[in-house]
Amino acid sequence: MTLVPMNSSDVRVTDDARWRAVETRDPAADGQFVFAVKTTGIYCRPSCSSRQARRKNVQFYAGPVDAEDAGFRACKRCNPKKQAPLEQRAQLVAAACRMIEAAEEPPSLEALAKNAGISRFYFHRLFKEVTGITPKAYAAAHRAARLRGELTGGASVTSAIFDAGYNAISRFYEESGRRLGMRATQFRDGGKDTMIKFAVGECTLGSILIAATTKGVCAIDFADEPEMLVNQLQDRFPNAELVGGDPEFEALAASVIQYVETPRGSLDLPLDIRGTAFQEAVWEALRNIPTGDTASYAQIAVAIGRPKAVRAVAQACGANTIAVAIPCHRVIRTDGNLSGYRWGVERKQALLAREVAS
Repeated sequence: MTLVPMNSSDVRVTDDARWRAVETRDPAADGQFVFAVKTTGIYCRPSCSSRQARRKNVQFYAGPVDAEDAGFRACKRCNPKKQAPLEQRAQLVAAACRMIEAAEEPPSLEALAKNAGISRFYFHRLFKEVTGITPKAYAAAHRAARLRGELTGGASVTSAIFDAGYNAISRFYEESGRRLGMRATQFRDGGKDTMIKFAVGECTLGSILIAATTKGVCAIDFADEPEMLVNQLQDRFPNAELVGGDPEFEALAASVIQYVETPRGSLDLPLDIRGTAFQEAVWEALRNIPTGDTASYAQIAVAIGRPKAVRAVAQACGANTIAVAIPCHRVIRTDGNLSGYRWGVERKQALLAREVAS
């Protein structure tokens, strides 16, 4: 199923798109608009489970106030004047994310749950359901992003560790390899003393580069010319040891190319992901979109508990450097148009077409 939630503030959204949300009772469209039935005089939220009206009898309004000004009354079954359950959950999680980001040290699960006014068990389940990761993982990703910022700015490793919120150096070293993909000094120095294996090949979408650290794949990149791909990798890691021609790694690269040509199932690879906590949450949500399906930027924003962060979701998609394995090509605009793509809209269109065909 193609997931395309509505956004009434977006002038590109058509009544046909709103009607599709009503037909599928899409909960992601709740709070974006309401629909009114002329024959009953009642207006509902898009996900209402009441018997479906005929299209010719339906009118759309931005919200309850507009519908009531037009003379309609609220449905007692779906109660569209109240906040939608999906939005309530998203706001709870968004508040918890803000609490994590503002804290000097990661808040405990008990503190986060208490602030949300729910039990520890339910909060943990809800947070993971909405963001795709646990509160602990979110806090670790945010802290690692702060550390990367400090190191990139040239701070000493010790001061960067404490400024990022690690209350003990030993705690940092427990996580540094997994979060940075290399030692902190190596990250600060552009990958110095780090080996990155890579392979460059050709596919029907042009030249493709696959690169990986010892932690996992750190880049899957497309370009028109292979030299451009290698130059981009060198720019990202100017001091790393780049190793090509490894037979075992080239076999892995061949499997990636095969997936690009015939995308069946999922591309399950260990990944060396480096982003902010927000970006990592977006990328995790992208990996949950089934092959052959699409989602809008608004849907992803709701899925990670940030319903108003549609533009930030688009930016996170643009910041993704691991094509296909983190399938940002499956994210489209609310009106169904493809929007942009780091590697070109033509490649995005081709990838989607192949997934539907497979």
